[in-house]
Amino acid sequence: MLPSLSPADEKLLLRFADPDASPVSGKALSANGLSALLANAEFHGVLPIMLRKLRELGDASLPKDAALQQRLGELRDQATMATGQSMLLQYHGDRIMKALAAKNVPARIVKGPVFARKLYRQLADRPFTDIDILVEPASIAEANRTIAECGFELGSDEAQSHELQEFKWLEKENSSLLIELHGNLVHDTGMRRRLSLGFRELQAIDGGQTDTPAALLTIAIVHAAGGHKFHRLQLCVDVLQGVRALKSPEEETRLLEAARMTGIELELATVLNVTGRLFGAPLAIELANRIKPDLSIRLAKWLITGNMLLRVNSRDKMRSRLSRDAFRWVQRLARQRPYPA
Repeated sequence: MLPSLSPADEKLLLRFADPDASPVSGKALSANGLSALLANAEFHGVLPIMLRKLRELGDASLPKDAALQQRLGELRDQATMATGQSMLLQYHGDRIMKALAAKNVPARIVKGPVFARKLYRQLADRPFTDIDILVEPASIAEANRTIAECGFELGSDEAQSHELQEFKWLEKENSSLLIELHGNLVHDTGMRRRLSLGFRELQAIDGGQTDTPAALLTIAIVHAAGGHKFHRLQLCVDVLQGVRALKSPEEETRLLEAARMTGIELELATVLNVTGRLFGAPLAIELANRIKPDLSIRLAKWLITGNMLLRVNSRDKMRSRLSRDAFRWVQRLARQRPYPA
């Protein structure tokens, strides 16, 4: 269980988690308070951002506490190793993509490394622990053979992988290197009747380009609400950065069209609403409100709140878990909205 944070400390955590927010004054931090913030930031996947901001403040401005300084040193060493792991993963991802291209298998890397490169000013703010590759479902067999030829072995149950359209591959010499092959970024078969995000959908959203803001934000929303069920703050930080990447009304319109086409209007309204309220991002809230709310969207917004997300591993974690489980049922029971042909 994570150390408890007061409402004021939760605001500090959000400020540390926001890549674009200025760091708080080190004089406002106590040793115990900073230790609790570090533990929460680590759990929520935003520790690299917080460590960068503490480095910008300078150790001289931080509490003079031996235990705290030792912990900071350990976390900084771990962050350096995580950056190296991300670089190694990127190398293997690029190697597999070249092999797929040589066999004329259309594919694209999604999520981690693309978010880091396209949405974050500092690459190290967004380390990643695997490489996600998306292909057409018809290309899954050939893509799997290619990944195996690149020195990886299947680490997930084959039958279940086919059902979920998600295959987990581990490097034979280093099992910490994980490649995930996807035929669809929506793995829950109960939800896939309503929403879908595959290779063709992303091509349509991009409209002849690659990794447009609308496509990246669509992926981030599906990642937060479809795959991981709001289990950490980093998911909303990706969405926050995606919203900031929208630079014109045309890009905003493309995002809303993407939501209608892929069936994720409920997810878009929910994720943008909670992200906007957590980080004080008016555009996120305004975009969320452009989706006409039906009963399922109203219920989803009521279930998914900032407190629910921040306290996912606190004394209130059971309440948070129940809210997120209820949200999953809302997703499964929601009706598909008609999309104009």
